[in-house]
Amino acid sequence: MKVVVCIKQVPDTKGGVKFNPDGTLDRAAMMTIMNPDDKAGLEAALRLKDQYGAEVTVLTMGLPKAEDVLREAMAMGADKGVLVTDRVLGGADTWATSQTLAGALRNMEYDLIITGRQAIDGDTAQVGPQISEHLNIPVISYAQNLKIEGDSVIVERQYDDRYHVLKAKMPCLITALAELNEPRYMTPGGIFDACKAEITVWGRADLKDVEDSNLGLKGSPTQIAKASDKVRKGAGEKVTLDPAEAVDYIVDKLKVKHVI
Repeated sequence: MKVVVCIKQVPDTKGGVKFNPDGTLDRAAMMTIMNPDDKAGLEAALRLKDQYGAEVTVLTMGLPKAEDVLREAMAMGADKGVLVTDRVLGGADTWATSQTLAGALRNMEYDLIITGRQAIDGDTAQVGPQISEHLNIPVISYAQNLKIEGDSVIVERQYDDRYHVLKAKMPCLITALAELNEPRYMTPGGIFDACKAEITVWGRADLKDVEDSNLGLKGSPTQIAKASDKVRKGAGEKVTLDPAEAVDYIVDKLKVKHVI
């Protein structure tokens, strides 16, 4: 079994968020982490490796420094890492990103593709399903549990206060929730091996069956109108009341806002 996990290096929002003049994220200027949903997807793939001997390849698109997140994944147990990086791919929205990743995946062998449900820098939950459409394979999103049965994958798909059980023949794409599992830690031996491992680097020329018009900022139909690192709040209303009056005042405000 061959499993490809799409992972993303995202800004560590605890360290603050910075933007370029065009409204896109200034990724080079921010601290980064592996996207949490993607890490859960990676752990699911590694468990398939433990159980079935699956070969796990991690794929990411980003700046050259995104190689770090691939090495982290390999230190956790992934077998191979592929970085897609090129200046012409910069500023991509979900459409252009999914086109890029699909173009890379067409060069790879896979039975199962796993992505995170969504990335914390965009929260769109669009890239995984879009990849499946480009590749014309089934998709099951919001996976909270999965198992393999023969040539099929069986997934518990989160849905409101319950879940659906869906079955699809492979090749198939799954989008994973962070709640899917508890990702393992890197091991000392894994870190050592990952530092020595060779990362495959692809550029625009390596993408298969993708038009230039669908790549990068120019190929992105979604345009950012305005971006801000913080939402500024007003000063609010200040009043000085005795305790009894304060209680009545607060209750009245809650009623006006239909909280109670």
